[in-house]
Amino acid sequence: MNTQPTLTKDGQETGTTGGSQSSDGLKAGLKNRHLSMIAIGGVIGAGLFVGSGSGIAAAGPAILLSYALVGAMVVFVMRMLGEMAAARPSSGSFSAYADQALGRWAGFTIGWLYWFFWVVVLAVEATAGAKILESWIPAVPQWGWALIVMVVLTATNLGSVASYGEFEFWFAGIKVVAIAAFVVIGLLAVFGVLPGSDNPGAGFAHLTDSGGFFPMGAGAILTGVLMVVFSFMGSEIVTLAAGESEDPQKAVTKATNSVIWRIGVFYLGSIFVVLTLLPWNDKSIVEKGSYVAALDSIGIPHAGQIMNVIVLTAVLSCLNSGLYTASRMAFSLGRRGDAPKAFAKTNARGVPTAAILGSVVFGFVAVFFNYKWPDTVFAFLLNSSGAVALFVWLVICVTQLRMRGIILRESPEKLVVRMWLFPYLTWATIAMIVAVLGYMVVDGGSNREQVVLSLLVAALVMAISLVRQKLGKHADAEELERV
Repeated sequence: MNTQPTLTKDGQETGTTGGSQSSDGLKAGLKNRHLSMIAIGGVIGAGLFVGSGSGIAAAGPAILLSYALVGAMVVFVMRMLGEMAAARPSSGSFSAYADQALGRWAGFTIGWLYWFFWVVVLAVEATAGAKILESWIPAVPQWGWALIVMVVLTATNLGSVASYGEFEFWFAGIKVVAIAAFVVIGLLAVFGVLPGSDNPGAGFAHLTDSGGFFPMGAGAILTGVLMVVFSFMGSEIVTLAAGESEDPQKAVTKATNSVIWRIGVFYLGSIFVVLTLLPWNDKSIVEKGSYVAALDSIGIPHAGQIMNVIVLTAVLSCLNSGLYTASRMAFSLGRRGDAPKAFAKTNARGVPTAAILGSVVFGFVAVFFNYKWPDTVFAFLLNSSGAVALFVWLVICVTQLRMRGIILRESPEKLVVRMWLFPYLTWATIAMIVAVLGYMVVDGGSNREQVVLSLLVAALVMAISLVRQKLGKHADAEELERV
């Protein structure tokens, strides 16, 4: 039976029935190993495996600098988010912090935009996974595989947060092992010590032997940034999941401190290996995919099928986490009176059933749009959510500027994670994100369309929030603790 969390006089929630609950009614069912793997796997999306080839073709070896720039931006954003999340763990994460620091309109707007982003991602990833599965078992049509994948992962999330954590632990584990093995095998081939390797041309010379390190000019670094920035989306998921762990502060601190080496090894390390195994302008990098081309170059048999299994795992991981993330954001919005009250209810297992079902229904609708109107309706949904990742990071930065003072004033002992060189590095990160958005507009084409449509959708959501606030539809701040 669904139960509404009970509020005490100071706005804190008591637990609901059915086991150990966190302060907001969700069950603290994620173990440390779950959080650790969610943190590691969160930065490894299918985009890294599938989209890196296009980035290499566009910028050459200089794509490494593109990954380094975006990686640095993500490290700084995660440090800021970690500072707030360690002090005030919340299922709403940055949306709840924006609500406190910037105003109800900010929390409402960025929360719903983030939810919208992930439910659209559900459709993209379900379709990508269905294509792979159909190629293996063509007797089941693509839409059938998409339906099966969505139903299975919905059931997983409805079971308990522990079942989500367990699935993500193994999904992320496969991705981590695959990338680590790729880096190790690739480096052995580069140094000429891999038994049976038949790529005598591999080596560091590939970084400069085809037109230099900047074959497309230094400006291509920014082009590369636009192509790789969205493959980093998802690193912030661990701060939402931490609210359902037994020691949120410890989990967030550990995840924040490890983000540097995770990005360094998985992104920079693996792309560096590709660029040393093959010339950047080798056609197979785009035709086969960068990782498959690299494995083929050193004689790894069945590289294409191996990579399909890994990409499918990454897709399922993204779907699993996307549904989890969308539902927890909907749950948090419901608690703050910014979504239907049913979204704020949890069942006996501490699972926000209505929030999960509400999110997955829109996901199913988006999947239908993807099959029925891929070039019109779904293309609009995709483009109108395209720049949301950058909006989220921007809001995190601006929120942290205000939240630092709030935390120091109310509970300074909880400031266990601190942003480096505050506030200068925070402002520098804001400038970096604004520069990327500006370059997307200048670059034109689909990039400009993504920014413009995302801004229009953001303006619409913000207008709805302001109207609701004017009409008094938001929950009273004294009745709900907005954390």
